[in-house]
Amino acid sequence: MVDVGAKPVQRRRAVAAGRLLCRPATIRALKKKALPKGDVLTVAQMAGIQAAKRGGMIPLCHPLPLTHVELSFQVRRSAIEILCAVETSAQTGVEMEALTGVSIAALTLYDMCKAVDKTMRIGDIRVVEKVKS
Repeated sequence: MVDVGAKPVQRRRAVAAGRLLCRPATIRALKKKALPKGDVLTVAQMAGIQAAKRGGMIPLCHPLPLTHVELSFQVRRSAIEILCAVETSAQTGVEMEALTGVSIAALTLYDMCKAVDKTMRIGDIRVVEKVKS
């Protein structure tokens, strides 16, 4: 693990994004809450927030006390866009937590929709903002 002990504690924020590509029929069923596993977006949101808060899944990644996690979705015609914003006051950044939140939310969406859509693809997971002040 990298020694960050000499670094100052700073307010840090990271935002990650990702996408679940799926058929338009899957999106229609999701909007009607007609998928077999129920309210897909709420469950995926909780899973992503929980994953970002949990940490410890990535070896040598510093555990951080998070002060804020927000996970949101933009439902498109054939995709669900996922955004995860994470904040802390610490000696190292929170981009891994934001990426973890997006990844787990995407995997949860995939799991909850796979019964009706075998064509889904998870992709374009990336950091879109990293700020320290």
